[in-house]
Amino acid sequence: MKKFIILPLLFLSLVSCEATKPAPQGLEALQSELAEIKSVLGFVLERGMGSSYEQVKEQIENANKVWDLQLDVGSPSIGNPKAKIVIVEFSEFQCPYCARITPYLDSLTKANPDKIRLVYKNFPLSFHKDAPAAAAAAMAAHKQGKFWEYRWALAPSFQSLNDSTFIETAKKVGVPNIEQFKKDMVLDADKQAIIDRDMKLGSEVGVQGTPNFYVNGKRQDRFAPGLIEKMLNDL
Repeated sequence: MKKFIILPLLFLSLVSCEATKPAPQGLEALQSELAEIKSVLGFVLERGMGSSYEQVKEQIENANKVWDLQLDVGSPSIGNPKAKIVIVEFSEFQCPYCARITPYLDSLTKANPDKIRLVYKNFPLSFHKDAPAAAAAAMAAHKQGKFWEYRWALAPSFQSLNDSTFIETAKKVGVPNIEQFKKDMVLDADKQAIIDRDMKLGSEVGVQGTPNFYVNGKRQDRFAPGLIEKMLNDL
């Protein structure tokens, strides 16, 4: 019921804001304004937003905000550092949805190495108890230059994350020094600090679940291949 209370308020607010501008000239200008109103109302309806105008306004502003996602703090990154399209993924290894989208991300980055940069941020959910250990294993692979191969290969094992799986995956992707990997994959204080840093950032920019994506700093409620294809075409 709250949703239907919002709409008249939002509509009236938009109209009152427009009242300070010159009156639309001609049918084309009027159609443009109506399309803008329709777009905003559709945004509200689709997302089932808050019960007050201020809450709606805040969420719309956040959706259009360009966030500082700390790209240069040592997070794993693949693709051209100067790419026009930068995708930041907040993810983890026990999430089935993260595993499901992995093949697409793999193929997308391989097909567009100069146009797309993908950056990985850790965001293990509290009820996925094996995710932090998997993150530590991925960091161990990263130390030997194999993060992305390891990230793609470990994804299908989201239901069986354990030391044996971590080691077998490292062998599978050709981590050079397996004995060193076994030592490095331990979730120690340094690795936990990296996880905590990423999670703190995620919380600050509005991440609530996984996977969560930001494209050129703007949050996406869900990953939209169509958006990326359009941006690639525009390039």
